[in-house]
Amino acid sequence: MSPLKPLRADAQRNRDQLVAVAQAVFVELGTHAPLDEIARRARIGNATLYRHFPTRDDLIVAVYAEEVAELCAVDDGVDVFDWLARFVRHVAEKGDLARSLEPSARRSELHEEWHAAMVETVGRLVGQAQREGRLRADVDPVDLLVMAAGMATAEPARVKRMLQMLRRGAGASSPDQ
Repeated sequence: MSPLKPLRADAQRNRDQLVAVAQAVFVELGTHAPLDEIARRARIGNATLYRHFPTRDDLIVAVYAEEVAELCAVDDGVDVFDWLARFVRHVAEKGDLARSLEPSARRSELHEEWHAAMVETVGRLVGQAQREGRLRADVDPVDLLVMAAGMATAEPARVKRMLQMLRRGAGASSPDQ
C-alpha cells in the first residue's frame, strides 16, 4: 500500500516492524506463512497488519521492495564484482519471494521496476570501473546481470570461481581497452 500522505510516526513504525518481521518469517517458513504469525511476532494486531497490507501480495511486495532497495543502496566506489556476488546471493535467496507474487499486470510492472533498479545500480558500478580502467569498455551491465543470475543455482565455491573468471575476462588489460 502506497499512502498518499506520510504515515504518522507510530503507523510508520508498525509498518516497518511488520516488514522486518515478515522478512524473517518468509525466510523461516516461506511466503505462505500465516499472516497471523507475522502479526503475533511483530506484536501488532491483525487489523493493523491488514490496514497496511490488505493482501499477502501487498506484504510480499513491501518485503521484496525492501530487499531490492538494500541490494541497490551502494556507493559508486563499491567494486562491481563484489556487488555481483551480493546480487547472486540475492537471486539465490530471494528469487522465490519475487516469483511467489500472483501473476498479474502489477507483478510484471513490479518486476520491471525492480529489474530497472538493479540495472541502474550495476550500470553505475560498471561505468565507474570503466572510467577507472578496471573494466573493459565493451562490458555491458545487463550482460553481467544475466551471467550473474545464471550463477545463482550453483554452490558458493563454484560461484566464487565463476565470478573470478568473469572478473579476469571483463577486466581491462590496458586503460584504453
